[in-house]
Amino acid sequence: MNTRVLTGITTTGTPHLGNYAGAIRPAIQASTQAGVDAFFFLADYHALIKCDDPARVARSRLELAATWLASGLDPERVTFYRQSDIPEITELCWLLTCVTPKGLMNRAHAYKASVDQNAAKGVDPDDGVTMGLFSYPILMAADIVLFNAHKVPVGRDQIQHLEMARDIAQRFNHLYGSDFFVLPEVVIEEEVATLPGLDGRKMSKSYNNTIPLFEGGASALRSAVMRIVTDSRQPGEPKDAEGSHLYTLYRAFATPAESARFRAELEGGMGWGDAKTALYDRLEGILAPMRERYDALMARPERIEEILQAGAQKARAMAAPALLVLREAVGLRNLGGSQPAAKTAQPARKAGKGARFVSFRDADGSFRFRLLAADGEELLTSQAYADPKQAGAAMKRLPADGLLQEADQGYAAHLDGAVVAGSPAGADAADVAGMLARAREALAELAQQ
Repeated sequence: MNTRVLTGITTTGTPHLGNYAGAIRPAIQASTQAGVDAFFFLADYHALIKCDDPARVARSRLELAATWLASGLDPERVTFYRQSDIPEITELCWLLTCVTPKGLMNRAHAYKASVDQNAAKGVDPDDGVTMGLFSYPILMAADIVLFNAHKVPVGRDQIQHLEMARDIAQRFNHLYGSDFFVLPEVVIEEEVATLPGLDGRKMSKSYNNTIPLFEGGASALRSAVMRIVTDSRQPGEPKDAEGSHLYTLYRAFATPAESARFRAELEGGMGWGDAKTALYDRLEGILAPMRERYDALMARPERIEEILQAGAQKARAMAAPALLVLREAVGLRNLGGSQPAAKTAQPARKAGKGARFVSFRDADGSFRFRLLAADGEELLTSQAYADPKQAGAAMKRLPADGLLQEADQGYAAHLDGAVVAGSPAGADAADVAGMLARAREALAELAQQ
């Protein structure tokens, strides 16, 4: 089975060299690997949370799409679309909003940071806080779980949002009694380059120290490179390559052999002017062909629109059927169809699905799973796990390797001699033998799938 990887890019600015090395290039390279089903989208709804300048958002959507395509993103190989072209995302966002505790959103880092800033100013805690900012993690969760992404590459500042997406998806699965959503796994790219800017700090528009990727052409690139801060060592004096921002930048765009040569020349006394020229030549050799493609795309915005519309069509072919299932699950059914039975003490579950596992999270944050029969009867409840991966591994092994035995006041499931699950709380003591037999049948059914 392919691994589905999903990446969103907020449309609030124009990419610079650091964005290319740190996010665009590795993401495109990953999308070419065998067994990877890659989804890339322009997060233009997210942009509205941060930016109220319509012209900037519109321009950024065009520039970002052109940048990714010019950098080598293959729209035939990946699913490339705009968030705003997929109405199922916002519909799912509302369904998820209706099951998300407000307390979870209260703990979101971005919201808490705004509250803290307001407290420092002595103003109302929610001054300037929009519902877009407050509920941002729910929209992000909808982006991810609608397409059942297995892995989501993010920076460390986004880890909490991925954990929230898992919590929200798990809550929905538990509430409506089926594994509607895959629980996404966060991927931190530890090896991704973080490039220094003109002043040595991390390259960022916030510091106004960026090197343009395509904007302004070759002259803007040369001008930026020549402004990179260096020390006062003169030509002929050995340079500290490891401490040089020039060397760090050069190394990010050169082979190991080329980097070694450049380092040797710096340590041998190459002047900073010559070193900057060498860096410019290296960057221009790589960026010039991409810039040519970028300029051609920017001159034909209708071609970019065609590509994005084709991507949206591909994405909606998966999103629309998924939303029909979810609408049915929450009760938004076609009135001409058969009506469900009245709700009893437990949520009604669809018959005919076969035995299945469902996972959930306890109030204390621990992870568990249940084994359900085809009719939704609960047959096993797992022990609590601190690590969701351990819970998942036990759930995966149980059908083939598990041993079910009678125990005090019920029965228990064993793996490698350890109890991993037991009969559900409140099980009828008079029917232990019958439930044990059904649990064994359910595990045998799953083992054959």
